[in-house]
Amino acid sequence: MTDGEDPFLWLEDVEGEKALDWVRGQNARTIERLEADPRYQALYETTLAILTAEDRIPYPMFLGRGVSNFWQDGTHVRGLSRRTTLASYRGAEPQWETILDFDALAAAEGRNWVNAGASILPPEDRHCMLALSDGGKDAVTLREFDIVARQFVDTGFALPEGKQSATWLDADTLFVARDWGPGTMTASGYPYIVKRWRRAASLDSAEEIFRGTQDDVSVRVGVLRDPDGTVRGIVATRAIDFYISERFLLTGSGALKLPLPGKASLQAFVSGQMVFTLEEAWRGFPAGALVSLDLQQCLTDIATARPLLIYAPGPRETIEGVAASASRLLVAVYRNVRGSAVVYRFDAGAWRATPLPLPDNASVQLVTTSDGDDTAFLDIASYLLPNTLYFADLAAATAEPVKAMPARFDASKAVVEQFEAISKDGTAIPYFVVRPRDLAFDGNAPTLLYGYGGFQVSMNPAYSGGLGKMWIEPGGVHVVANIRGGGEFGPEWHQAALKQHRQRAYDDFIAVAEDLIARRITSPRRLGIMGGSNGGLLMGAMLTQRPELFRAVVCQVPLLDMLRYHKLLAGASWMAEYGDPDNPAERPFLERISPYHHLRAGTTYPEIFFLTSTKDDRVHPGHARKMAAKMASMGLPFLYYENIDGGHAAAANLDERARRNALEFTYLFEKLMD
Repeated sequence: MTDGEDPFLWLEDVEGEKALDWVRGQNARTIERLEADPRYQALYETTLAILTAEDRIPYPMFLGRGVSNFWQDGTHVRGLSRRTTLASYRGAEPQWETILDFDALAAAEGRNWVNAGASILPPEDRHCMLALSDGGKDAVTLREFDIVARQFVDTGFALPEGKQSATWLDADTLFVARDWGPGTMTASGYPYIVKRWRRAASLDSAEEIFRGTQDDVSVRVGVLRDPDGTVRGIVATRAIDFYISERFLLTGSGALKLPLPGKASLQAFVSGQMVFTLEEAWRGFPAGALVSLDLQQCLTDIATARPLLIYAPGPRETIEGVAASASRLLVAVYRNVRGSAVVYRFDAGAWRATPLPLPDNASVQLVTTSDGDDTAFLDIASYLLPNTLYFADLAAATAEPVKAMPARFDASKAVVEQFEAISKDGTAIPYFVVRPRDLAFDGNAPTLLYGYGGFQVSMNPAYSGGLGKMWIEPGGVHVVANIRGGGEFGPEWHQAALKQHRQRAYDDFIAVAEDLIARRITSPRRLGIMGGSNGGLLMGAMLTQRPELFRAVVCQVPLLDMLRYHKLLAGASWMAEYGDPDNPAERPFLERISPYHHLRAGTTYPEIFFLTSTKDDRVHPGHARKMAAKMASMGLPFLYYENIDGGHAAAANLDERARRNALEFTYLFEKLMD
């Protein structure tokens, strides 16, 4: 099917009245059916109560000598930015000071503001460039905010909406990457020119300091600082594609290209060392290794700079997080999808490792590290273990729990197991099963299988109160498949499913589904699947490749038209993952996996549920719209819900998220529990 032959191209007009009329009609049909189900209201209220519970962990970020937190609840659905002292935070009842009320700001300015983060100027941690998203879009408005005075700076830096970034050099200077006019954005829709913008100067007078090319994905600049805020270096990263980059040290005499492979990522700067992960084998280091380069050596004589090994993961291992404190490096290492943490100190030209004592058989997430001292917060959780926040002294290599989330569901009758399925090519694919202890193994258990399988994103064990209360506690089985394309076992696990090998991820997911059936945990009548974004593409592939395996399919913010994805919003940036539809050598395998092109009239498909957002400016809502419209033209069953706001998360605030989750689980109950 060529563009000219596609009868549903009009649905790619995101805000077009004809397209939105179609969306409203589909929304009304879906909402009328699902909200009429007597279970919907209870599911909505349950989800909202969990999302807005006052006894949630207020996750911290270090801010000066204290901590900050972004908090949402039933009153503040858009959220509060607030701060307190470290001593107060570690106590039972922290005394919070509100920095900014986003609900009040949205009401005052008549905008659906979503907090999209802030770039804070260290070490004073007073001024920040606050990113505000209208309805959850990736495009943001940037405005200078005074954290201490708790107000926007009247004559401060301000940038109108766009896909952009602003990085502080000093109190009066920003490095800005944005749309500077015609021809200054890449084909992926991101900036490739960075300029230095000085306070009180017009934006038009900003001076260019670095540029890539229009064929790149993007360009960004970072500043390397000592703990006291002293600037030690400026690094520009030119993303040639989604995975291959060139990195340069910007100096007064020009740009110095760092001696690193294309597939490497700058993770931290500590003790004068630039720390990188390697996504490919290089100079005797394996893919997945953590290495460092001495900054001063690079500035003095870059030709003699040599990398040092910090850690090389073994089989079934991967590095899942790296962060720096004032003088330590904190690394999360996973072995067979189970987490741990290690503290590294640079001493006498070598890295010294000390394990951090944490619970076994759980996920470990690095929450925040302090650049003023050697402290950190880490989050520990598993499928049945509620999140516990640990405070760590990295210099002493100690960690203690300081806050814990109460259980949101009764896990006493459930058990977690890890199995392996054998994929089509013989590869063992691990997956987790959360099931009732007294499961009958008669193939009749309602089962929800989740997958992603792309962009080196790992599906690690996590606690979900909503999922547990709505699905596990009533006796449902929850399964997470660690298929190729993800990062569970490092770069090679990811790269095994790139481009022409994408079908391997789908074969892996099919193998897990078939293994669940073979173990008599479930059956096609009771098996549902869920995935979003790249996982939404996975759902589309499952619908069109193995429709007989599944009774329910929840397809969230998906890619589905793989012959036009590169022409829609940020799609061009993902060609290193999927391939180029305009390349004759790559188009055939994209056509083979494109769900939109493999729908067949007369085929029996499960009734799929599409969810997307009008404000998603990353994955175009046209994917879900066109797939649904094509199914309608064939008389095939589907449900469709498009949140008019919400961005790529398809929910801009807690109320919208609760509604979306309630719609999803009402559908799953109808399909799998009834």
